[in-house]
Amino acid sequence: MRSHRIALLPGDGIGPEITAATTKVLKALAKKNNFELIFEEHLMGGAAIERTNSPLPLDTLSACKSSDAVLMAAIGNPKFDCNPRENRPETGLLKLREELKLFANIRPVKIFPSLLKASSLKPEIISGVDLIVVRELTGGIYFGQPKGQVKTDTGVRAFNTMTYSDDEIDRIVKVAFELAQNRSKRLCSVDKANVLDVSQLWRDRVNLLAKNYQDVEVNHQYVDNTSMQLVREPIQFDVIVTSNLFGDILSDEAAMLTGSIGMLPSASLGSNGPGLFEPVHGSAPDIAGLDKANPIAMMLSAAMMLRIGLKESTAANELENSIEEVLRSGFRTCDLMSEGCLQLGCEAIGEEIIKAL
Repeated sequence: MRSHRIALLPGDGIGPEITAATTKVLKALAKKNNFELIFEEHLMGGAAIERTNSPLPLDTLSACKSSDAVLMAAIGNPKFDCNPRENRPETGLLKLREELKLFANIRPVKIFPSLLKASSLKPEIISGVDLIVVRELTGGIYFGQPKGQVKTDTGVRAFNTMTYSDDEIDRIVKVAFELAQNRSKRLCSVDKANVLDVSQLWRDRVNLLAKNYQDVEVNHQYVDNTSMQLVREPIQFDVIVTSNLFGDILSDEAAMLTGSIGMLPSASLGSNGPGLFEPVHGSAPDIAGLDKANPIAMMLSAAMMLRIGLKESTAANELENSIEEVLRSGFRTCDLMSEGCLQLGCEAIGEEIIKAL
């Protein structure tokens, strides 16, 4: 029997709830498809700070590096907002991405027909939307040096550095071109080349690499225009590639096309080693423990893990089809509720997905 070792990081807030619902579904899938998933749960984020005073303990990092894939729920807790930067939950996530060399973040945004009315946009605007945001993950302003705060004669000045090398740009753009080749052969590169030198280099590298992918139509957009176009005419996009900061913002905006950020999965990949699969949403501490969380984004992330990280495509397809069947049957978590549907909690929606399998 095939077996796969999964480093499981429930994290904070609603994380343990959506993790419990997702692992139940994954165990049912594994049994149905005759393979084994070996889950090893570890501390991450705020939960790790409380227990070990570190957002990414060494044993967690070691377990992630030796796994076949990493499945994470959500991290973050306002109680740590005043901690030094190096001891906040989000710093642990940045460190994990850096240590695993996960430079490519893949965020698919696909509209389920049964959720057309759940979006805040008109159905005719979002119908048929099926796009992917490819976000560079280990460079840019989040990692650029120098950064920090300094005292001046008049007060305090803070600064961050947005920086990219040609190699960093090339490797993420190649990922996007290859994805575009296997889809509708359309690539939109997003930058701010009219004011940023680093964006001008980004655009120059995209144009240079485009010569190797002449079957792909390339379109350049400024990030402010893209943010408008995503809500004006999202159907125009297929594959979007952009930098760390812009991708962080645009992918969250794109998530709301689906009706809820609770529907958006992601995969963070490197050249080799395990990938990190996680929902895009945060830890939502305001609803933690109330059985109100939507676990579908984590389940869709698990489907990406099955397909990309573990090469279990049949199980991935079954999971995605079961989610779609449950939504089509009118079952909803509170964030997706619309007239005529039946509201269920986190645990119950997971049970319905298991039944659909």
